[in-house]
Amino acid sequence: MDPYEVVLYPLMTESASLMVEKENKLVFAVNLKANKLDVKRAVEQLYEVKVESVNTEVTSKGGKKAFVKLHPDFRASDLAIKLGLL
Repeated sequence: MDPYEVVLYPLMTESASLMVEKENKLVFAVNLKANKLDVKRAVEQLYEVKVESVNTEVTSKGGKKAFVKLHPDFRASDLAIKLGLL
């Protein structure tokens, strides 16, 4: 899948901002058909970071969220600022 089809947009809620600070994680809305490996590759290509792990969740509204934990060499807060989330 094309990285732009996989990652739809970043999500920033109150709980997501706490994850950025405490757990080095970012939250993205992703394509329903994308699997964890697709999300990992897409985030690494689009944002030039190294991803440590990905957890996904299908929401009650029919969307899909991906919780992306970055490698310790990269800071989620730096990427969030670059994306205009913080």
